[in-house]
Amino acid sequence: MNNESSAPAPGLFIVFEGGDGAGKSTQVALAQQWLETRGSKVITTREPGGTQISEALRSLVLEHGHGDIDSRTEALIYSAARAAHVQQVITPALAAGTHVICDRFVDSSLAYQGIGRALGIESVAGINHFATNGLKPDATIILDISAADGRARRIAAGGGVEAADRLEAEPDDFHERIRQAFLELASLEPDRYLVLDANSSVEDLHHAVTTHLAGLL
Repeated sequence: MNNESSAPAPGLFIVFEGGDGAGKSTQVALAQQWLETRGSKVITTREPGGTQISEALRSLVLEHGHGDIDSRTEALIYSAARAAHVQQVITPALAAGTHVICDRFVDSSLAYQGIGRALGIESVAGINHFATNGLKPDATIILDISAADGRARRIAAGGGVEAADRLEAEPDDFHERIRQAFLELASLEPDRYLVLDANSSVEDLHHAVTTHLAGLL
C-alpha cells in the first residue's frame, strides 16, 4: 500500500501586492469566497502579521510613537515577522492542502525597503530568502495604483492624514517609487505575476483574479 497517495496535494500560495489604497483587502476576501465555493480549504492572512509575535512586530514598525526606525532596522523587523509567519502559519497550511491568500509578502519588502528606502533589492532579498526558507508564491497579483489615487482612496475611506501609518504617511514620490518597483518585479517573472489596474471595478478585478487562479487549480 502506498501511503504517499493519501497525502493532500499542497495548497496554492496566493499573494496580493500593491500600493496602499489599492483595494487588496477586498480582493483577498472575494478570492477566499470564490475558492471556498469550489470546496477548497482556504485561510487568509496579512503581512506584517499572522502570528502573535508578527502582529506585535507590526505595531512596532507601522504605528507612530516608537521613536525613529532606521531603514535597516525596519527591513529586519519585517523579515523577522515574516519568518514567524512562514514557519508557524503559511508552510503548515500549504502542506496540509490548504490554500493561503496573503495580503503582502516578500515583494513588499523588496519594493518598500529595497527601493523606497534605497537599501537595494539584493540586500533585502537576501535576508528574506533566509526568513522564508526560499518560499515563493504560486501566484502574485499586483493591484497597480498611482500614489495620488491611493491617497485619495484612503482619505475617502476615512483614513485621513492623522490615521496614516508610518509608511502610508510617506510623500507621494516615495509611493510612486514603490509602484514602479512592483511593476519592475512583475516584468522579471511574468509567468508568476498578474498585474491589474486597481481603478477597474471590483467586479472586473475579481473576474480577472478568478480567471487567473482557475488556470492554476
